[in-house]
Amino acid sequence: MSGYRKCFKMKLFDGAIDEYRKRHDEIWPELVDLLKGSGVSEYSIFLDEKENTLLGILKYDNAEALDMLPQQNIMKKWWDHMHTLMETNPDHSPIETSLTEIFYLP
Repeated sequence: MSGYRKCFKMKLFDGAIDEYRKRHDEIWPELVDLLKGSGVSEYSIFLDEKENTLLGILKYDNAEALDMLPQQNIMKKWWDHMHTLMETNPDHSPIETSLTEIFYLP
Protein backbone atom coordinates (compact mmCIF):
# COMPACT_ATOMS: atom_id res chain seq x y z
CA MET A 1 0.00 0.00 0.00
CA SER A 2 1.35 3.41 -0.96
CA GLY A 3 1.64 6.01 1.73
CA TYR A 4 1.98 9.14 -0.39
CA ARG A 5 0.39 10.80 -3.39
CA LYS A 6 1.69 13.56 -5.61
CA CYS A 7 -0.21 15.66 -8.12
CA PHE A 8 1.31 18.10 -10.60
CA LYS A 9 0.67 19.96 -13.84
CA MET A 10 2.81 20.17 -16.96
CA LYS A 11 2.33 21.99 -20.27
CA LEU A 12 2.52 20.47 -23.76
CA PHE A 13 3.45 22.49 -26.82
CA ASP A 14 0.73 23.04 -29.40
CA GLY A 15 0.40 20.08 -31.74
CA ALA A 16 2.29 17.67 -29.46
CA ILE A 17 -0.61 15.68 -28.03
CA ASP A 18 -0.51 12.74 -30.46
CA GLU A 19 3.25 12.30 -30.20
CA TYR A 20 3.16 12.62 -26.40
CA ARG A 21 0.50 9.90 -26.24
CA LYS A 22 2.46 7.69 -28.67
CA ARG A 23 5.66 7.93 -26.65
CA HIS A 24 3.83 6.98 -23.46
CA ASP A 25 2.12 4.09 -25.23
CA GLU A 26 5.66 2.91 -26.00
CA ILE A 27 7.15 3.72 -22.58
CA TRP A 28 10.51 2.08 -22.06
CA PRO A 29 10.48 -1.03 -19.85
CA GLU A 30 13.63 0.26 -18.10
CA LEU A 31 11.77 3.41 -17.08
CA VAL A 32 8.82 1.41 -15.79
CA ASP A 33 11.24 -0.75 -13.78
CA LEU A 34 12.91 2.36 -12.35
CA LEU A 35 9.61 3.92 -11.31
CA LYS A 36 8.28 0.74 -9.74
CA GLY A 37 11.64 0.04 -8.11
CA SER A 38 11.48 3.53 -6.59
CA GLY A 39 8.19 2.73 -4.89
CA VAL A 40 5.74 4.15 -7.45
CA SER A 41 2.68 1.91 -7.37
CA GLU A 42 0.37 3.95 -9.61
CA TYR A 43 1.00 6.76 -12.09
CA SER A 44 -1.64 8.45 -14.23
CA ILE A 45 -1.40 11.38 -16.60
CA PHE A 46 -4.58 13.17 -17.65
CA LEU A 47 -4.87 15.63 -20.54
CA ASP A 48 -6.85 18.86 -20.84
CA GLU A 49 -6.90 19.01 -24.65
CA LYS A 50 -8.26 22.56 -24.73
CA GLU A 51 -5.33 23.93 -22.71
CA ASN A 52 -2.64 21.33 -23.64
CA THR A 53 -2.17 20.85 -19.91
CA LEU A 54 -1.20 17.53 -18.34
CA LEU A 55 -2.17 16.50 -14.82
CA GLY A 56 0.04 13.83 -13.28
CA ILE A 57 -0.99 11.81 -10.24
CA LEU A 58 1.24 9.22 -8.67
CA LYS A 59 1.16 7.03 -5.61
CA TYR A 60 4.41 6.04 -3.97
CA ASP A 61 5.76 4.68 -0.72
CA ASN A 62 9.34 5.92 -0.63
CA ALA A 63 9.82 9.69 -0.71
CA GLU A 64 13.62 9.42 -0.65
CA ALA A 65 13.67 7.09 -3.66
CA LEU A 66 11.28 9.37 -5.52
CA ASP A 67 13.58 12.33 -4.82
CA MET A 68 16.47 10.36 -6.36
CA LEU A 69 14.71 9.79 -9.71
CA PRO A 70 16.08 12.98 -11.35
CA GLN A 71 19.61 11.69 -10.82
CA GLN A 72 19.00 8.38 -12.61
CA ASN A 73 20.38 8.04 -16.15
CA ILE A 74 17.24 6.44 -17.61
CA MET A 75 15.16 9.32 -16.25
CA LYS A 76 17.51 11.85 -17.88
CA LYS A 77 17.32 9.96 -21.18
CA TRP A 78 13.50 9.99 -21.00
CA TRP A 79 13.53 13.74 -20.44
CA ASP A 80 15.82 14.17 -23.44
CA HIS A 81 13.37 12.04 -25.43
CA MET A 82 10.37 14.15 -24.34
CA HIS A 83 11.68 17.73 -24.14
CA THR A 84 10.67 18.69 -27.68
CA LEU A 85 7.00 18.11 -26.79
CA MET A 86 6.61 20.16 -23.62
CA GLU A 87 7.84 23.01 -21.47
CA THR A 88 11.06 21.97 -19.75
CA ASN A 89 13.86 23.21 -17.54
CA PRO A 90 17.41 23.63 -18.92
CA ASP A 91 18.19 19.99 -17.97
CA HIS A 92 15.14 18.91 -20.05
CA SER A 93 13.17 17.88 -16.96
CA PRO A 94 9.51 18.87 -17.29
CA ILE A 95 8.46 22.12 -15.72
CA GLU A 96 6.05 20.88 -13.06
CA THR A 97 3.67 22.85 -10.94
CA SER A 98 2.88 20.92 -7.77
CA LEU A 99 -0.73 20.97 -6.69
CA THR A 100 -1.87 21.00 -3.08
CA GLU A 101 -4.42 18.41 -2.05
CA ILE A 102 -7.59 19.96 -0.68
CA PHE A 103 -9.85 16.91 -0.45
CA TYR A 104 -9.45 13.14 -0.63
CA LEU A 105 -12.06 10.41 -0.36
CA PRO A 106 -10.36 7.00 -0.11
